[in-house]
Amino acid sequence: MTGYGLAAATVRFGDVLALDRVSMDVTAGEVVAVVGGDGAGKTTLLRALVGLVALADGTVRRPDAADVGYLPATAGSWLELTVGENLDFVGSIFGLRGQGLADRSEELAAAAGLSAATDRLSRDLSGGMRRKLGFSLALMHAPPLLVLDEPSTGVDPVSRVDLWRLVSRSAAAGAAVVMSTTYLDEAERANRLVVLDRGRVLVTGAPAAIVADFDGAVTATARPVRPQWAWRRGRGYHEVWPADATPAGAGQAGDAPTPEAEPVTPDLEDVVIAMSLRSRAAAAAVAATGAA
Repeated sequence: MTGYGLAAATVRFGDVLALDRVSMDVTAGEVVAVVGGDGAGKTTLLRALVGLVALADGTVRRPDAADVGYLPATAGSWLELTVGENLDFVGSIFGLRGQGLADRSEELAAAAGLSAATDRLSRDLSGGMRRKLGFSLALMHAPPLLVLDEPSTGVDPVSRVDLWRLVSRSAAAGAAVVMSTTYLDEAERANRLVVLDRGRVLVTGAPAAIVADFDGAVTATARPVRPQWAWRRGRGYHEVWPADATPAGAGQAGDAPTPEAEPVTPDLEDVVIAMSLRSRAAAAAVAATGAA
Protein backbone atom coordinates (compact mmCIF):
# COMPACT_ATOMS: atom_id res chain seq x y z
CA MET A 1 0.00 0.00 0.00
CA THR A 2 1.17 3.51 -0.81
CA GLY A 3 2.00 5.67 2.17
CA TYR A 4 2.18 9.45 2.47
CA GLY A 5 2.74 11.77 5.38
CA LEU A 6 5.06 13.97 7.39
CA ALA A 7 8.03 13.07 9.57
CA ALA A 8 9.21 15.43 12.34
CA ALA A 9 7.80 18.34 10.34
CA THR A 10 8.48 21.81 11.72
CA VAL A 11 6.91 24.96 10.30
CA ARG A 12 7.63 28.51 11.41
CA PHE A 13 5.92 31.76 10.49
CA GLY A 14 8.39 34.33 11.73
CA ASP A 15 8.64 33.81 15.48
CA VAL A 16 5.56 31.59 15.56
CA LEU A 17 6.14 27.84 15.76
CA ALA A 18 3.13 26.56 13.82
CA LEU A 19 4.13 22.88 13.70
CA ASP A 20 6.55 21.35 16.18
CA ARG A 21 8.10 18.07 14.94
CA VAL A 22 4.78 16.70 13.73
CA SER A 23 4.66 13.20 12.27
CA MET A 24 1.67 11.51 10.62
CA ASP A 25 1.08 8.96 7.91
CA VAL A 26 -1.80 7.76 5.78
CA THR A 27 -2.07 4.74 3.52
CA ALA A 28 -4.24 3.90 0.54
CA GLY A 29 -7.85 3.18 1.51
CA GLU A 30 -7.50 4.88 4.89
CA VAL A 31 -9.12 8.03 6.34
CA VAL A 32 -7.05 10.01 8.85
CA ALA A 33 -8.80 12.87 10.66
CA VAL A 34 -6.80 15.77 12.08
CA VAL A 35 -8.57 17.38 15.05
CA GLY A 36 -7.86 20.16 17.51
CA GLY A 37 -9.09 23.59 18.53
CA ASP A 38 -8.55 26.92 16.81
CA GLY A 39 -4.85 27.55 16.30
CA ALA A 40 -3.95 23.88 16.77
CA GLY A 41 -2.14 23.73 13.41
CA LYS A 42 -4.64 21.68 11.40
CA THR A 43 -4.60 23.84 8.27
CA THR A 44 -0.82 24.28 8.43
CA LEU A 45 -0.37 20.50 8.60
CA LEU A 46 -2.55 19.94 5.53
CA ARG A 47 -0.91 22.76 3.58
CA ALA A 48 2.51 21.35 4.43
CA LEU A 49 1.40 17.91 3.27
CA VAL A 50 0.30 19.20 -0.16
CA GLY A 51 3.36 21.43 -0.58
CA LEU A 52 1.80 24.87 -0.04
CA VAL A 53 3.86 25.53 3.10
CA ALA A 54 7.61 25.01 3.30
CA LEU A 55 9.08 22.98 6.16
CA ALA A 56 11.78 24.51 8.35
CA ASP A 57 12.79 20.96 9.24
CA GLY A 58 11.56 17.41 8.69
CA THR A 59 10.35 15.60 5.59
CA VAL A 60 7.14 15.14 3.63
CA ARG A 61 6.08 12.17 1.51
CA ARG A 62 3.47 12.91 -1.17
CA PRO A 63 2.87 12.04 -4.81
CA ASP A 64 3.44 14.48 -7.66
CA ALA A 65 1.23 17.57 -7.51
CA ALA A 66 -0.93 16.22 -10.34
CA ASP A 67 -1.81 13.22 -8.14
CA VAL A 68 -2.99 15.27 -5.15
CA GLY A 69 -6.59 16.41 -4.64
CA TYR A 70 -6.89 19.35 -2.28
CA LEU A 71 -9.98 21.08 -0.88
CA PRO A 72 -8.98 24.27 0.95
CA ALA A 73 -10.96 25.77 3.79
CA THR A 74 -12.36 28.31 1.31
CA ALA A 75 -15.08 27.39 -1.18
CA GLY A 76 -12.76 25.47 -3.48
CA SER A 77 -14.61 26.50 -6.63
CA TRP A 78 -14.86 29.46 -9.03
CA LEU A 79 -17.83 31.54 -7.90
CA GLU A 80 -18.57 33.08 -11.31
CA LEU A 81 -18.73 29.71 -13.07
CA THR A 82 -21.67 27.34 -13.00
CA VAL A 83 -21.43 23.94 -11.37
CA GLY A 84 -21.05 22.32 -14.80
CA GLU A 85 -18.44 24.85 -15.90
CA ASN A 86 -16.42 24.28 -12.72
CA LEU A 87 -16.43 20.54 -13.30
CA ASP A 88 -15.55 20.81 -16.99
CA PHE A 89 -12.80 23.36 -16.37
CA VAL A 90 -11.04 21.29 -13.72
CA GLY A 91 -11.52 18.12 -15.72
CA SER A 92 -9.87 19.74 -18.75
CA ILE A 93 -6.91 20.81 -16.59
CA PHE A 94 -6.31 17.14 -15.83
CA GLY A 95 -6.52 16.14 -19.48
CA LEU A 96 -10.10 14.91 -19.72
CA ARG A 97 -11.80 15.58 -23.04
CA GLY A 98 -15.00 14.83 -24.93
CA GLN A 99 -17.23 12.06 -23.68
CA GLY A 100 -14.78 11.07 -20.96
CA LEU A 101 -15.02 14.55 -19.45
CA ALA A 102 -18.80 14.60 -19.78
CA ASP A 103 -19.14 11.19 -18.12
CA ARG A 104 -16.82 12.09 -15.21
CA SER A 105 -18.55 15.43 -14.60
CA GLU A 106 -21.96 13.74 -14.66
CA GLU A 107 -20.75 10.99 -12.31
CA LEU A 108 -19.39 13.45 -9.75
CA ALA A 109 -22.42 15.75 -9.92
CA ALA A 110 -24.71 12.79 -9.28
CA ALA A 111 -22.59 11.49 -6.38
CA ALA A 112 -22.63 14.96 -4.76
CA GLY A 113 -26.35 15.52 -5.31
CA LEU A 114 -25.68 18.38 -7.72
CA SER A 115 -27.21 17.01 -10.92
CA ALA A 116 -30.13 19.43 -10.75
CA ALA A 117 -27.82 22.40 -10.14
CA THR A 118 -25.32 22.12 -12.99
CA ASP A 119 -26.53 25.39 -14.56
CA ARG A 120 -26.38 27.38 -11.29
CA LEU A 121 -23.49 29.70 -10.51
CA SER A 122 -21.29 28.52 -7.68
CA ARG A 123 -21.86 31.79 -5.81
CA ASP A 124 -25.61 31.09 -5.80
CA LEU A 125 -25.27 27.69 -4.13
CA SER A 126 -25.88 27.03 -0.45
CA GLY A 127 -22.80 26.55 1.71
CA GLY A 128 -23.27 22.81 1.76
CA MET A 129 -23.70 22.53 -2.01
CA ARG A 130 -20.64 24.68 -2.59
CA ARG A 131 -18.52 22.47 -0.33
CA LYS A 132 -19.74 19.38 -2.16
CA LEU A 133 -18.80 21.02 -5.45
CA GLY A 134 -15.34 21.83 -4.10
CA PHE A 135 -14.96 18.23 -2.97
CA SER A 136 -15.98 17.00 -6.43
CA LEU A 137 -13.37 19.24 -8.06
CA ALA A 138 -10.66 17.85 -5.76
CA LEU A 139 -11.80 14.35 -6.68
CA MET A 140 -12.08 14.96 -10.45
CA HIS A 141 -8.83 13.21 -11.41
CA ALA A 142 -9.22 10.32 -8.91
CA PRO A 143 -6.04 11.32 -7.03
CA PRO A 144 -4.27 8.75 -4.83
CA LEU A 145 -3.96 11.40 -2.08
CA LEU A 146 -7.02 13.45 -1.13
CA VAL A 147 -6.55 16.28 1.41
CA LEU A 148 -9.63 18.06 2.78
CA ASP A 149 -9.50 21.10 5.06
CA GLU A 150 -12.63 21.09 7.26
CA PRO A 151 -14.92 20.02 4.39
CA SER A 152 -18.10 20.12 6.50
CA THR A 153 -17.58 23.16 8.74
CA GLY A 154 -20.64 25.39 8.57
CA VAL A 155 -22.49 22.86 6.43
CA ASP A 156 -26.06 21.72 7.13
CA PRO A 157 -26.52 18.22 8.66
CA VAL A 158 -27.82 16.65 5.44
CA SER A 159 -24.86 17.91 3.42
CA ARG A 160 -22.49 16.72 6.16
CA VAL A 161 -23.85 13.20 5.63
CA ASP A 162 -23.42 13.58 1.86
CA LEU A 163 -19.84 14.79 2.28
CA TRP A 164 -18.93 11.91 4.55
CA ARG A 165 -20.41 9.50 2.02
CA LEU A 166 -18.09 11.01 -0.61
CA VAL A 167 -15.13 10.64 1.76
CA SER A 168 -15.97 6.99 2.43
CA ARG A 169 -16.39 6.24 -1.27
CA SER A 170 -13.04 7.82 -2.06
CA ALA A 171 -11.24 5.70 0.53
CA ALA A 172 -13.06 2.56 -0.60
CA ALA A 173 -11.85 3.28 -4.14
CA GLY A 174 -8.26 3.31 -2.85
CA ALA A 175 -7.49 6.95 -2.08
CA ALA A 176 -5.49 7.92 0.99
CA VAL A 177 -7.65 10.58 2.66
CA VAL A 178 -6.50 13.18 5.19
CA MET A 179 -9.12 15.57 6.50
CA SER A 180 -9.32 18.12 9.28
CA THR A 181 -12.59 18.54 11.13
CA THR A 182 -14.07 20.40 14.07
CA TYR A 183 -16.79 17.77 14.45
CA LEU A 184 -15.64 14.96 16.72
CA ASP A 185 -18.68 12.83 15.93
CA GLU A 186 -17.39 12.93 12.35
CA ALA A 187 -13.83 12.18 13.43
CA GLU A 188 -15.01 8.99 15.14
CA ARG A 189 -15.70 7.55 11.67
CA ALA A 190 -12.05 7.89 10.61
CA ASN A 191 -9.64 4.99 10.76
CA ARG A 192 -7.17 7.04 12.78
CA LEU A 193 -6.94 10.44 14.44
CA VAL A 194 -4.14 12.94 14.84
CA VAL A 195 -4.94 15.20 17.79
CA LEU A 196 -3.10 18.53 17.68
CA ASP A 197 -2.73 21.35 20.19
CA ARG A 198 -0.70 24.47 19.43
CA GLY A 199 1.31 22.74 16.73
CA ARG A 200 2.13 19.57 18.65
CA VAL A 201 0.74 16.06 18.36
CA LEU A 202 -0.96 15.02 21.59
CA VAL A 203 -1.91 11.54 20.46
CA THR A 204 -2.51 9.46 17.36
CA GLY A 205 -4.51 6.27 17.00
CA ALA A 206 -7.91 4.77 16.34
CA PRO A 207 -10.70 6.84 17.92
CA ALA A 208 -11.92 4.00 20.14
CA ALA A 209 -8.37 3.26 21.32
CA ILE A 210 -7.72 6.90 22.21
CA VAL A 211 -10.86 6.96 24.37
CA ALA A 212 -10.11 3.57 25.95
CA ASP A 213 -6.56 4.60 26.86
CA PHE A 214 -7.60 7.85 28.55
CA ASP A 215 -6.33 7.82 32.15
CA GLY A 216 -8.62 10.38 33.76
CA ALA A 217 -12.06 10.65 35.34
CA VAL A 218 -14.76 13.00 34.07
CA THR A 219 -17.74 14.32 36.02
CA ALA A 220 -20.83 16.28 35.03
CA THR A 221 -21.72 19.22 37.25
CA ALA A 222 -23.59 22.50 37.28
CA ARG A 223 -20.78 24.18 39.25
CA PRO A 224 -17.21 23.12 38.42
CA VAL A 225 -14.80 23.04 41.34
CA ARG A 226 -11.83 23.98 39.14
CA PRO A 227 -13.07 26.09 36.21
CA GLN A 228 -9.72 25.83 34.46
CA TRP A 229 -10.29 22.07 34.14
CA ALA A 230 -13.93 22.28 33.03
CA TRP A 231 -15.78 22.88 29.76
CA ARG A 232 -19.37 23.39 28.66
CA ARG A 233 -21.42 20.29 27.78
CA GLY A 234 -25.08 20.99 27.16
CA ARG A 235 -26.54 23.05 29.99
CA GLY A 236 -23.81 22.15 32.45
CA TYR A 237 -20.11 21.39 32.57
CA HIS A 238 -17.80 18.44 32.35
CA GLU A 239 -14.72 18.46 34.57
CA VAL A 240 -11.64 16.27 34.35
CA TRP A 241 -9.84 14.71 37.33
CA PRO A 242 -7.03 12.22 37.93
CA ALA A 243 -8.23 8.66 37.45
CA ASP A 244 -8.23 7.91 41.19
CA ALA A 245 -10.17 11.02 42.28
CA THR A 246 -13.09 10.42 44.67
CA PRO A 247 -15.88 12.79 45.85
CA ALA A 248 -14.67 15.35 48.37
CA GLY A 249 -15.91 15.77 51.88
CA ALA A 250 -16.05 18.99 53.85
CA GLY A 251 -12.89 21.07 53.57
CA GLN A 252 -11.58 19.27 50.49
CA ALA A 253 -13.10 21.43 47.77
CA GLY A 254 -10.70 21.74 44.84
CA ASP A 255 -8.94 18.44 45.55
CA ALA A 256 -11.64 16.13 44.22
CA PRO A 257 -15.17 16.16 42.78
CA THR A 258 -17.96 17.40 45.02
CA PRO A 259 -20.49 14.77 46.16
CA GLU A 260 -23.18 16.07 43.79
CA ALA A 261 -20.94 15.71 40.72
CA GLU A 262 -21.97 12.74 38.55
CA PRO A 263 -19.29 10.48 37.04
CA VAL A 264 -19.69 10.14 33.28
CA THR A 265 -18.10 7.84 30.75
CA PRO A 266 -15.86 10.15 28.72
CA ASP A 267 -16.45 10.29 24.99
CA LEU A 268 -14.03 11.45 22.31
CA GLU A 269 -14.92 15.13 22.83
CA ASP A 270 -14.20 14.86 26.56
CA VAL A 271 -10.90 13.11 25.95
CA VAL A 272 -9.64 15.56 23.31
CA ILE A 273 -10.52 18.59 25.44
CA ALA A 274 -9.04 17.06 28.59
CA MET A 275 -5.79 16.23 26.80
CA SER A 276 -5.56 19.78 25.45
CA LEU A 277 -6.10 21.23 28.93
CA ARG A 278 -3.40 18.97 30.35
CA SER A 279 -0.99 19.94 27.59
CA ARG A 280 -1.51 23.65 28.18
CA ALA A 281 -1.17 23.26 31.95
CA ALA A 282 2.10 21.40 31.48
CA ALA A 283 3.40 24.09 29.10
CA ALA A 284 2.41 26.82 31.57
CA ALA A 285 4.22 24.99 34.37
CA VAL A 286 7.38 24.71 32.29
CA ALA A 287 7.17 28.40 31.37
CA ALA A 288 6.69 29.37 35.02
CA THR A 289 9.71 27.29 36.04
CA GLY A 290 11.80 28.92 33.37
CA ALA A 291 10.69 32.39 34.42
CA ALA A 292 11.57 31.64 38.03
